[in-house]
Amino acid sequence: MTASEPRKILVTSALPYANGPIHLGHMLEHIQTDVWVRFQRARGHQCIAVCADDTHGTPVMLRAEREGITPEALIDRMRAEHWEDFQDFLISYDNYYTTHSEENRYFSELIYTRCRDNGHIATRTIRQMFDPEKEMFLADRFIKGTCPKCGAEEQFGDNCEVCGATYTPNELINPVSALSGVTPVERESEHYFFRLPEFTDLLQEWTRSGALQPSVANKLAEWLDSGLQEWDISRDAPYFGFEIPDAPGKYFYVWLDAPIGYMASFRNLCDRRDDLDFDAFWTKDSKAELYHFIGKDIINFHALFWPAMLHSAGFRKPSGVYAHGYVTVNGEKMSKSRGTFVMARTYLEHLAPEYLRYYYAAKLGSTVEDIDLNLDDFVQRVNSDLVGKVVNIASRSAGFVKKLGGSLADELPHPELYDEFLQTSETIAELYEAREYSKAIRHIMNLADRANEYIQEHAPWVMAKEEGRDAEVLAVCTQSLNLFRVLMTWLQPVLPDMAHKAAAFLNVDDFAWAAIEQPLLGHPINKFKPLLTRIERDQVDAMIEASKVTDEAKAAAKAKANDPTQPANQQKKRDAAAASKKDDAPGIIQFDDFAKLDLRVAQVIEANHVEGADKLLQLKLDVGNGETRQVFSGIKSHYQPSDLQGKNVVLVYNLAPRKMRFGMSEGMVLAAGEGQDLWVLEPDSAIPPGTRIS
Repeated sequence: MTASEPRKILVTSALPYANGPIHLGHMLEHIQTDVWVRFQRARGHQCIAVCADDTHGTPVMLRAEREGITPEALIDRMRAEHWEDFQDFLISYDNYYTTHSEENRYFSELIYTRCRDNGHIATRTIRQMFDPEKEMFLADRFIKGTCPKCGAEEQFGDNCEVCGATYTPNELINPVSALSGVTPVERESEHYFFRLPEFTDLLQEWTRSGALQPSVANKLAEWLDSGLQEWDISRDAPYFGFEIPDAPGKYFYVWLDAPIGYMASFRNLCDRRDDLDFDAFWTKDSKAELYHFIGKDIINFHALFWPAMLHSAGFRKPSGVYAHGYVTVNGEKMSKSRGTFVMARTYLEHLAPEYLRYYYAAKLGSTVEDIDLNLDDFVQRVNSDLVGKVVNIASRSAGFVKKLGGSLADELPHPELYDEFLQTSETIAELYEAREYSKAIRHIMNLADRANEYIQEHAPWVMAKEEGRDAEVLAVCTQSLNLFRVLMTWLQPVLPDMAHKAAAFLNVDDFAWAAIEQPLLGHPINKFKPLLTRIERDQVDAMIEASKVTDEAKAAAKAKANDPTQPANQQKKRDAAAASKKDDAPGIIQFDDFAKLDLRVAQVIEANHVEGADKLLQLKLDVGNGETRQVFSGIKSHYQPSDLQGKNVVLVYNLAPRKMRFGMSEGMVLAAGEGQDLWVLEPDSAIPPGTRIS
């Protein structure tokens, strides 16, 4: 589709949950969305982007309870923080709303009642785990116990993170409530279900319509072929959300009203803008386009439940649902202990938003593959591409134009080079359209190299020293600044702030895609000001350090100690263990005895089972200054290797090595308790490995 065919497009991003701050993993999606939206606007299309906070559900209710505030106060605070982060990352949503709104209540009830009246809602009694102390039914993620398949402890009520098995909470061995620590009991409750299997034929057709990436469609085909299940859309009180019409004490499950939040946010925008018609975008006969950008972990909600419910309720289905992968940092999962779990606000306190926007764009394609934020490559690529190539074109030419009167020449000395650039414009547009940003960036940077080669070849700084060559100097700089203008037009969706500064320098209103068909000739420009500065590595290092010791991290650590979503029964076990051991304390020692111990903080960089050992785990520890140690620890019955990965522990550093049949153990990791009650001591994650404990 070309720029001459105006389109009406509505775009959404998945709704951030109102239970925590925005981090760099979230920002991948919102940057990906914003680049596509800004590209469409630059092409002359009407492209509206809306989003909202996802506010309902048990976690929000429980966090508000812990903080001693209402859920409404919590979600209002989080929405303000989220919106500030998005604005500062230059995300251009036309509306950022909330699912806890009257618009969302209206559409949730409307869609539900239409589905019900169409015979697509069923009710039946189910048996669920109930916490008798908290007096509430428990979602699977709020129940923990021993995996019935592999025996791993501390596993959630729906699947085992160790062996990958799936099961029901009833199958867990020794299940406990993660909210109170008590043993849950089974109780009956009437639940409401959406009859998803009745839409199998429709979904088989729609998922193969081109609305999804091929790999996503293939995955969904497996689920469709194996048979869909009815979808439980209700939850019992107490629950923070919308009550189901004519069903006192029953609430819509958060995943029913979350995607409806897209409609609510757009409705709210339409009510404030005379140029927007809600029905033109959402009715079944709509000619507008509707796209959702989401993470790959929520595909089933957006590509199965959502289109089926929309169809039943008489609304249109999405034109496309585009999923992306996760973010890793330096090739590994984002880690709080390593400082690579970076909050958006922490990043912004150290680095400009457009650095990350550019790096993500330079890595993003149209697939669901994960992308890696390699911090060394991040610094090098931003400095090389943006400062060393793009900004360099303008900075090398601007001063000569100002000295020669401040206006560009009346013609290009090499129009064929300008045409060469323009011939690539539609290719780059097609790549943006297809969300192949990395390929678009490669084309743009190749042409940035071409522009720099042109400047280097003609060397206006040399000609400027020779009398009578002013016209040649002005012509060459006019050519280079027009090439710079084309490059910035293509980069504007990724670098809106830099584009705004470049537009002020070139004395143009904006970088509309069609405008570059005519070069700037005889046109006055303004004084050049720096458009972007280099990243210094110490800025990145400071960001990583701040991510280890931020107030957010400290608050999270403090909250974790009292977090009801953690196995709360552990505190009771600690109290019981302390009471039982009170009379067994060892005798008094002298300070000199204690001083002989060299205790140090160490970080677990690897943890593995030991073949043939019933009690041992093999730990590889970072003890600072590049030194690692191997320790065999008898904690296998209490911890899985994945529980320890990345954690700080206390190491008896000067304990004599002990040869075991599995290898040499070079120290001892300290733990509290014994028997069935044992906990490895965990120093604060901000303490660097090798720090002595005294």
